[in-house]
Amino acid sequence: MAEQSTPAADIAKAYENDGPSVDLGAVVLEGTAVPAAQVRLPLAMMNRHGLVAGATGTGKTKTLQLMAEQLSAAGVPVLLADVKGDLSGIAAPGEASDRSTKRATEVGAADWKPAGAPVEFLTLGNDGKGAQLRATMTSFGPVLLSKALGLNDVQSSSLGLVFHWADKAGLPLLDLKDLRSVITYLTSDAGGPELAALGGLSKATAGVILRELIAFADQGGEMFFGEPEFDTAELLRTSPDGMGIVSVLELAGVQDKPALFSTFLMWLLADLHHDLPEVGDLDRPKLVFFFDEAHLLFNDASKDFLDQIAQTVRLIRSKGVGVFFVTQVPTDVPPEVLAQLGNRVQHALRVFTPQDAKALSSTVSTFPKSKVYDLAELLPSLGIGEAVVTVLSETGAPTPVAWTRLRPPTSLMAQLDPAEQTKQVQASTVATKYAQVIDRESAYEKLLAKTAGPATAEAPAAAPGQAPAAESGEQKEAPHRGRAKDDHDDDHEDGLADKVTDVLGSSAFKSFARNVGGTLGREITRSLFGTARKRR
Repeated sequence: MAEQSTPAADIAKAYENDGPSVDLGAVVLEGTAVPAAQVRLPLAMMNRHGLVAGATGTGKTKTLQLMAEQLSAAGVPVLLADVKGDLSGIAAPGEASDRSTKRATEVGAADWKPAGAPVEFLTLGNDGKGAQLRATMTSFGPVLLSKALGLNDVQSSSLGLVFHWADKAGLPLLDLKDLRSVITYLTSDAGGPELAALGGLSKATAGVILRELIAFADQGGEMFFGEPEFDTAELLRTSPDGMGIVSVLELAGVQDKPALFSTFLMWLLADLHHDLPEVGDLDRPKLVFFFDEAHLLFNDASKDFLDQIAQTVRLIRSKGVGVFFVTQVPTDVPPEVLAQLGNRVQHALRVFTPQDAKALSSTVSTFPKSKVYDLAELLPSLGIGEAVVTVLSETGAPTPVAWTRLRPPTSLMAQLDPAEQTKQVQASTVATKYAQVIDRESAYEKLLAKTAGPATAEAPAAAPGQAPAAESGEQKEAPHRGRAKDDHDDDHEDGLADKVTDVLGSSAFKSFARNVGGTLGREITRSLFGTARKRR
């Protein structure tokens, strides 16, 4: 007589796989851990994307850390968005304690021992906490910039026209002052004919956009745009011993700019999509991208913007990139995106209000039906470090829901010592590569020379719509100078005196060629989110 299956045996069998995987922990049945039933997420399925959700304080951050360190050990690079500043500890081994070893024993992790991961620190600010992540305006594009500025649909489409005109005119948009100068020119008497030719762009709307850009610059927005632009290929590196580099993007310093950092994360995805070749199904992803505070990206987003996100997530899978959105409840993620997230780790949901009860009901409806657990009762009662999990098996089929007690991370479950982080950043060749800001001739200088006339211009500027002449000769490279909204004339004198050196052979020219293309007069091809395709 055949042996009857049990819920534990059925779940254990569903999570068995022969290939490399991330070991999340052990199944819990009737309040007791069953080490024989391990919950594993196959690496081959991690480019099918996923969701990590749960109320504040339920353990989402440690789940990210647990997954990232195992991916790194398997040779898979990782990007972690560190919004709260508490993921830096992944760079150091954890501390063995009675509590951690007891938890490891309970979940069948006999191989647990403290270990850190190779880390590259990145930052969106100029706080010295990592390699500075910045983008050129041309590359960032009008759609993502509109989201960061909070523009409405009409203003967003008008901004797209400005980018289109600058592309055709051969005017490189590298930083905020370049875009502001183009809009100022189009709304001036000199630029009136070009503005009229654009048709859909009114002077009043252009003025609104310009005011938003000035306010954004006054709030410190200048530091996020310019050259050298961050090359997203840096995210795909492995260490000399074959471990995947964990890129920790420090966002604590820009928590007050949620629309900006969420759109910058989206720019990274769009840029990777542009550059990576189609690879189909791999035994492990090229990169796994953890998108923390994901609800910030979707708040107040237009339907077109959401459609672009869904398209990017759908298409980047075939480029070998997995994306995990991290938020409090699954309903924070739009249905068209949520439908693509086959791997789910749901921490506890607390129910204190009618709205919480509604969110719980909606969350339960997004999981496969369970013959073992009553999710409506289980989810509010989960402890810290516990989660309800369902993933895609090696065959691509959803696994049964499993109440999981998660493994403890092997790396430090606390913030890395600031002095140690500073030491690592100072030793990083990537941080050094992006430390010095470059401010060379671009749209601002070209338009200023055009409007000033030949008497004050050092060199003739190409008219809008014509390809500028190739630059030559030795020029002096100068660091970027922030500009307030009314100091264009003073800055022009500085800019003319401090042009970049040896343009054709410099890193500035190489960065420019990467962002705008080899031929300045040619119109830039824009794709998802209006980001520019770069010919590398």
